[in-house]
Amino acid sequence: MKVLFATLLLCILLLSSSFLEPAMAKPLFCAKKCKARCEKAGLKDRCLKYCGICCAQCKCVPSGTYGNKHECPCYRDMRTNKGKPKCP
Repeated sequence: MKVLFATLLLCILLLSSSFLEPAMAKPLFCAKKCKARCEKAGLKDRCLKYCGICCAQCKCVPSGTYGNKHECPCYRDMRTNKGKPKCP
């Protein structure tokens, strides 16, 4: 009986962990790249937020803390509703 209960519990834990994985906010790649990109930003929270959005959609972040947007055209070309660059 104890073995059956332990097996059932283990199966439930494994199944529940597989459902939680896709709900993670940002991949580690984006978090690391955006932290480096926003290192010198005046409004770091805002920079990290928009960088994370852009990275998740484009799957890339330009190198350095400013410029170099030619390295990632998707990141470069994203615009706000007002036509201004969305990505820091």
